[in-house]
Amino acid sequence: MLVCLEMDAKLVTFLLFKDLPVWAMVLSLSAHFTAGISLGVLYFRTVWWNARLFSLGGRVATSLLLVLVRFALLASFLTLASLEGALPLLVLALGILSARVAILRAVRRSMP
Repeated sequence: MLVCLEMDAKLVTFLLFKDLPVWAMVLSLSAHFTAGISLGVLYFRTVWWNARLFSLGGRVATSLLLVLVRFALLASFLTLASLEGALPLLVLALGILSARVAILRAVRRSMP
């Protein structure tokens, strides 16, 4: 029953990169990278804010809600990028990791 399934399998994506011209592919990947940087800055700034909220004895309910919203936002963006294929997902993840490095450097500089 499962014989020859790989022959019938098609790539299930909303946007097939192999059908795009090169300029459109570069434009799309740069948009994914920019979105990854924006998402990463938002994500890691809220991690820093949440850590400060915990250390100052802030409300636990607010902190937990912030964690859930942060995870849901990250998961939704990564899921949408994965539906477009592996390359957009990797570029988005690279943008998120680049933002992580930048935020960690900024936090280290601000610490005494």
